[in-house]
Amino acid sequence: MTSRSALYAGHVVHDRTRPKRHHLRYGVFMLLLDLDEVEALSARLRLFSRKAWNLIGFHDRDHLDDPKASLKDEILAKLAAHGLAERVASIRVLTMPRILGKGFNPLTVFFCHDAQDRLVATVHAVRNTFGQRHDYVMPARLGLDGWVEQEAGKAFYVSPFLPMNLRYDFETRPPAEAVSVGVDVLDEAGVILSATFAGERRSLTDGAILKALLGHPWQVAGILVAIHWEAIKIILKGFRYYPQDKATRGLRRPAAS
Repeated sequence: MTSRSALYAGHVVHDRTRPKRHHLRYGVFMLLLDLDEVEALSARLRLFSRKAWNLIGFHDRDHLDDPKASLKDEILAKLAAHGLAERVASIRVLTMPRILGKGFNPLTVFFCHDAQDRLVATVHAVRNTFGQRHDYVMPARLGLDGWVEQEAGKAFYVSPFLPMNLRYDFETRPPAEAVSVGVDVLDEAGVILSATFAGERRSLTDGAILKALLGHPWQVAGILVAIHWEAIKIILKGFRYYPQDKATRGLRRPAAS
């Protein structure tokens, strides 16, 4: 039996504070998959498959730049480019699964651990609705309270309602009995947007998968549906629109099927 992989059921919450307030809260579930366990999970579970259609699934190509590469090797290469790969022994990915073959992940987080299971680094893979992705590769140091705090300048066009000259503060409680992944988006005046996923751990079983699907109708309908519904409400509130710069339109896209 596997033990590092799990299902986390919880909520995504966004709070925009400026120039106008906008709040959203959706029930979602995410999978934590140890990359060394995914094949065994696919063989054991009836409702989950790797690289194949099922009620829920995990497709490596959704997270790859090179469709011929191993996902673990590609993450290790990204870490090596930042001098962070030497101690990494295992990698776990926190992600929303495909549902009925379809899926969209605004944020996927790779948790990279050493041989003693200590968190060494994270890769926050951010995707926009234009099919592009950018990876924020950062060292991870646990604070006394068990949280990891990281920061990075915004380097990737995501929301058409936010400018580019912003900063991200990442606040993460690594997966255990609960998980929390948050990011504050800031300009010189302070926080513009706070976004968080917080969830509680469930054993990854067929029963848990079925319960999660029945309990999260927005996710089954499609995350993109919810994103565009919220965009309509933001437009009606009169938020400023920031078009994507031509220079960033050629950023890499996930590997093709």
